[in-house]
Amino acid sequence: MRKKIVAGNWKMNTSLAEGFSLAKEVIAGSSRVDQGVELVVIPPFTHLSEIVKLARGSRVRVGAQNCAQWPKGAYTGEVSASMLQSAGVEYVILGHSERREYFNETNRSLFEKLQLALQENLTPIFCCGEKLGEREAGQHFAVVEKQVAESLFGLETRQVQQVVIAYEPVWAIGTGKTATADQAQEMHAFIRGLLAGKYGSTLADSISILYGGSCKPSNTAELFAKPDVDGGLIGGASLVAADFIAIAGSF
Repeated sequence: MRKKIVAGNWKMNTSLAEGFSLAKEVIAGSSRVDQGVELVVIPPFTHLSEIVKLARGSRVRVGAQNCAQWPKGAYTGEVSASMLQSAGVEYVILGHSERREYFNETNRSLFEKLQLALQENLTPIFCCGEKLGEREAGQHFAVVEKQVAESLFGLETRQVQQVVIAYEPVWAIGTGKTATADQAQEMHAFIRGLLAGKYGSTLADSISILYGGSCKPSNTAELFAKPDVDGGLIGGASLVAADFIAIAGSF
C-alpha cells in the first residue's frame, strides 16, 4: 500500500507566533483524520525548531521548504540538509515551481539537492509540473518527463524508494484553477509509468505521487479518489487549520 500524504506548504507566511498557533490547531485536529494518512506541516525555516518540539509525540510530521545544493560552506543565507536533519525535520520540498521560476533552480541542481537530502535520511517531496503555455502547446508530458528524468533518474533504486513526487501544474498554483481529477490522474499515471520504465513496476507502484495546485476541501475528495493520486501538497488552504484537516479527511 502506498502511503497517503497531505502536506501543507506555508510558503513565506506566518510569524513565529502565528505558525506555532496554526501547528497547534493542526495537531489538535489530526484526531479527525484517518490514521492511514500522514500529515505534514512545512513552515518557514525560522519556525522549524519550535514546531518540531511542539509536534513531538503527535502524528504530525514537519518538513522544510527547501535545502541547499551544498553540504556546508561559505553560502550565506543557505540552509543545508544536515542542518534540517539536526533540527528534527523529516521532509523537504525540492523543485517547487516558485524555486524554479524565481531562483533559477535547474534539474541538475535539484539532483544534487536530492542526493544530499537522502544522505541525511530526509524524505524529499520532489515537485514537477508544466506551465500553461506548455500545456496549451501539448508539451506537458515532455516537460514533466524531462524534469523527472534529469533530476531523479541518476538516483539508485534504494534512493528513489525514499522519494515522494508532487505533480503541480504551474498554471493551477495560486490561481484558483485546478486540474480536473481526470487531468491529474492522467499525469500521475504517466509519471508512474516513467518510474516503471526506469526502475520497474514494483517500485513505481510503491511511490506516493501527490497533487498540488489550488487544492481545497471542495475538490480534493474527487482528486484523491483517483487511483494514482496519493494525496496533496497544499498551499493556501494549509494556512487555515480547519481547511487543511478537511482536505486530509477527504480520503
